[in-house]
Amino acid sequence: MTKKQRALAVIDRLKKKYPDAICSLTYRKDYELLIATRLSAQCTDARVNVVTKDLFNVFPTVESFASAELTQVEDIVKPCGLYKTKAKSIVEMCKILVEKYDGKVPGSMEELLSLPGVGRKTANLIMGDVFHAPAIVCDTHCIRITNLLGLTDTKDPAKCEEQLRKILPPEESSDLCHRFVLFGRETCVARRPDCLNCVLKDVCQHGASLPTDNQ
Repeated sequence: MTKKQRALAVIDRLKKKYPDAICSLTYRKDYELLIATRLSAQCTDARVNVVTKDLFNVFPTVESFASAELTQVEDIVKPCGLYKTKAKSIVEMCKILVEKYDGKVPGSMEELLSLPGVGRKTANLIMGDVFHAPAIVCDTHCIRITNLLGLTDTKDPAKCEEQLRKILPPEESSDLCHRFVLFGRETCVARRPDCLNCVLKDVCQHGASLPTDNQ
């Protein structure tokens, strides 16, 4: 089985298991997803969703973020960790959105990557979820699971994304990354993957390497 064939099998099975490929971060407006994703660095999506509920109530518009007192933002986002850096980039990011983009989230990778605190993971999530463009979000779930499956062989996010672009159908890539998050929380859990009950065990390189009685 080639990597492309394996990728198609993975897509088909995870699509059946998780028909609704939805983002784990809660948001109502485009810029809110940008902010939530920034907060998710080294923090769980569940905690981010708790924090942003308060954050978006206190600052209901991108303009209110742009004019916010930095210490006030810091106090609210503190539970997400790295709060000083995250708060600073959020306020600076929103200032640029207001001043340069009329309060809108820009729709190109280059423009997104020019925003403070925005890396390829965040930019790809925005491109996929907001603009419905082909995108690959190489977060910890995606990297770990594709390595186990044998679709990639690197833990470097940029290299992982490059390898996946060669084998994934563009129209499936964004939704697949959302499904990897769900799959990684339910079945292919870090340090204790449930290979016995995995729907991908027969197309997984790691699963094939296990003793027969563990499959």
